[in-house]
This record gives sequence, structure tokens and C-alpha cells, in this order.
Amino acid sequence: MAQIITMPRLSDTMTEGVVAQWLKKVGDKIEEGDILAEIETDKATMEFESFNEGFLLHIGLQEGETAPVDALLAIIGEEGEDFSALLAGDAAAPVVEAASPEAAEKEETPVAAAPAAKTTTLPENITVVTMPRLSDTMTDGTVAAWLKKVGDVVAEGDILAEIETDKATMEFESFNEGTLLYIGLQEGETAPVDSLLAIIGESGTDVTDVVNSFTTETASPAAAVETPKKDTPTPTPPTAAATPSKPAASAPAPSAAKKVSAIQSENGRIIASPLAKALAQEKGINLAKIVGSGEGGRIIKTDVENFTDVIVADAPAVTVTAPVGEVSQTEVKNSQMRKAIVRALDNSQTTAVNFTIGMDINMDNAMASRKEINALPDTKVSFNDMVVKACAMALKKHPQINTEWTDDKTIYNNHISVGVAVAIEDGLVVPVIPFTDSKSLTEIGAEVKDKAIKAKNKKLTPAEMSGSTFTVSNLGMFGVTEFTSIINQPNSAILSVGGINQQPIVKDGQIVVGNIMKVTLACDHRTIDGAVGAAFLNTLKQYIENPVTMLA
Repeated sequence: MAQIITMPRLSDTMTEGVVAQWLKKVGDKIEEGDILAEIETDKATMEFESFNEGFLLHIGLQEGETAPVDALLAIIGEEGEDFSALLAGDAAAPVVEAASPEAAEKEETPVAAAPAAKTTTLPENITVVTMPRLSDTMTDGTVAAWLKKVGDVVAEGDILAEIETDKATMEFESFNEGTLLYIGLQEGETAPVDSLLAIIGESGTDVTDVVNSFTTETASPAAAVETPKKDTPTPTPPTAAATPSKPAASAPAPSAAKKVSAIQSENGRIIASPLAKALAQEKGINLAKIVGSGEGGRIIKTDVENFTDVIVADAPAVTVTAPVGEVSQTEVKNSQMRKAIVRALDNSQTTAVNFTIGMDINMDNAMASRKEINALPDTKVSFNDMVVKACAMALKKHPQINTEWTDDKTIYNNHISVGVAVAIEDGLVVPVIPFTDSKSLTEIGAEVKDKAIKAKNKKLTPAEMSGSTFTVSNLGMFGVTEFTSIINQPNSAILSVGGINQQPIVKDGQIVVGNIMKVTLACDHRTIDGAVGAAFLNTLKQYIENPVTMLA
């Protein structure tokens, strides 16, 4: 189904944007995480990332054109899909407004009166910061952690808070300077986009009237706060979606991060070479944690390469014991990630026509091969890495498994990108290994390990969690023998991997002890028939039971 992509609000004061450059053209295939365009805001020119998949059907603004936030930017949908109704609906709104000038005049007085009152009472030296829209599908956000407290001095580029969206937990950067005068949402609280998040201004300014009069339905505070920013130098912040998020466990130590930043920054902005910035983003490292060794504290490439992050362990869960015989309950607020997981799994269960098939795999040869591989210097391969590699190779022989279902056609993915389910404290994420079939066992092992660490530290970017064509979920390390997973749509199948257990098997007419791993393939019957799924499992079994064939 076609989806309208609107002009995003990429800063808290942005009211309109200019399309600086389109990086995709009509007809191009769009994946989640692809950069659609470069948008020029009132602060900087920033990349705009797609959170949708499909084909670019329509471009609403040409390069150089300006439009307000939420204006039609583009339409993404299925190839050849008719989107004329969406264009007609978008064009209808201004016609309705123009057709009733008398009604508009009647409403003009009360609507204009409220902003006028607020504008006159809003001090010129403060800025209202609202809940940002950090993705085009975000409707509300949760404050995961505040990295500044009331009374702290805030510079442009400082990280104010960590905001939990429906996609990920992201750092929210300040585009303003001053003192943090007011915090509108406490940690753990959720509010819609454009709700009052904070107020920044001159120390000692009374903001009581501003707080009391602020409403999310009125745009006057945002309009009023643009005035004092006219003379402010334009910063060049990275896009919010591309900024790796910091683990929530590190939130209680903003003072330490601030101390490091003071050494290597200028006007609150971290000084680093472009190569260091790119490398840090690739590795998911927060530059604020690194002390630069370059001139004036500048962070250089070797600083990032030699950096070792100190991961603060999560505090042990507090167990509340109720008195014997007394009914007791504890309520825990659902996270944005948990809500997104529920929506995705519910959609999979209600739309896909699932069936499962299972198979036993003899792991004797795989265990021997893994032992030899891991004996090599600087080499570490897990059984899961072998399964992922075997899946990628089996998918090449069974392209029907590597498909996606739509209402009018089946999409065959000519590339193979295996997603690996990773359990984290807040739920489940699926980092993706792009072009898995072209990578060696050691390359797959290193990438899976790196992304699993990022996932547990909440540093995965949306791009690293999108684009899978098949998924592997492994609970063998938890002692699980076999289980069934829910398909990770739009994939057509998911492989569930159990642990390796010793059990009697028949070999050459003799009963011997074998090392058996049970796997279960869940398939969407709309794209995969039982015989196709069984053939895939047989090919997978051949690769895993004879690992040398994966190296040929």
C-alpha cells in the first residue's frame, strides 16, 4: 500500500525545509535505511533516511523547492501502484480552506488572539524545545534519560536527552545555547511529537507563564522562539537517525562525559577529523567519550581505533517479595520498543499463513571442523555463524524461500541478507548481515559479534536492523532443545535453532552416541509450499553436516 512521506521536522525550531538534493529518483527501489534526500533546515543540511520499503512512485518537491513541515515530500509504494487518490486527497485540503473565507474570518479572531497573548509574554531570551520527530513514523516519544539537569549550561551540539522512539533509542542534540531552565517530561514519561520537552534561556529567567500557556495544538511558541535564533551561527549536526544511541546504563554519568567534552570541544561541539567521525559512526562509538590526541584535543583516527568503551553493567533487578498470603502486583510501563515488537508480531500472526517443519542435524563433523577453524590465530567461529553461512548458501539454491509476499505479486530477492535475532533487556532486535552469501565464516562471525554488542548497548542504527531477506533465531545457548519462531515480516521464513544434545543414533547399523541439533523452519504458505521448505532444510542439513562444502 502506498505511503505518503512528509517533510520531516529535523530540528526543534524547524517549520519548513528545502530539498537540497534528491538521492533517489522516481522508479528506484527503496530499502529501509536508504537516504532519500538532503533536506536544508533552518540549522543545517541533513540527510533524510527512509523508514519504509518499496518503490519511489512520486516526488512532491523538486530540488530547491521549499515547503512547510508535514507537506507532501514523496510517495513510496509497490511498483506500478496507483497513487492518484493520495495526490487528490493531499490537494483537497487547501481547496476546502479557500472555499470558506467567511468561516475563516470568523475563526481568525479567536485563533489569532491566543498566539498574540503568548508572544507578548514569551521572553526574548528563551527557547522552547519540543519533542522532536526523529523518524517519519514517530508519533510520540519517551524520555529514556536526561543527560542535562535544570541549571546546567547547554551549548550547541550538547546531547540533552536520550529519546526512545518506535524504531530505537536516539540521542537528542541541542541546537540552542543557554541554561536549561525547565524540564517538561521526566525520565520514563511519554508524550506526542511537539509536546513541551524543555526550555533553554538565560539563567534566572522566569518561565512559569510560558509553561502554563504552552499547548501542543498551538504553534505560537515554536514561531516565537525562532526570533532569538536569527543571529546564532548555524551548526552542522549529524542526523538524529544516524547517531548511535548510548546505553541507558551510562545515563547517570553525564558529568564524566561533559568533562571529556570540555577537553576536546569548542563552543560545546566535539572537534574530530572527518575520518574519525566516520569510523566512530561505523563502530557505534560516542565521540564524547574519547579524549583526542591531536592538536588542541582534536580526535583523530587512531584515537577511535584505540578506544575501549567501558560498559557500565545494568543494576541488578530489584525483587519485591510480597508477604505470604497477600496478593501483590507490580506495573512496568511498556517501552516503545516493546510496543513496536507487539505490532510487528501481531501483524505477522494475523496476515501470514504459517506452517512449520523440523529436522535433526548431526553436528559431529561440524564440531570437529569448528575446533580446527578456531585453532587458527585470531579466529573465532560459533555454531550459529556456521548456521547463518549454511542458510545463505541454501537460499541461493532455493530462491522461493528468499521471497516477500504482496497482495498482487511475489517479490524474489536476488540478494541474500540474513537477520540474526538478538535478545536485549528491552526486547528483541534483528541486526542484519548484508550480502551474507558473499562473506566467509570468519567475516560473518566478526560482524554478528560486533552487531550483537551494539544491540545490547542500544547502539544499533535503524539501517543496521533493516533489509533482511531471511532470519535465524537461536536459543540453543539457553538449553532450549527446539522451538518455533514467529516470521519476521516481510521475510517469508525464519529458522529456529535449538541446542546440541547427545542422543542415541543409528550409524552403519550400530547404535552410537551422536550430537544432534534440532532446527525448525516456520514458513509463510502464501509464498512457500511444504515440499519447498523440506528441500531447503535438506540442503541446509547437507551443508552443516559437511562444513567443508561451505568452504569450497
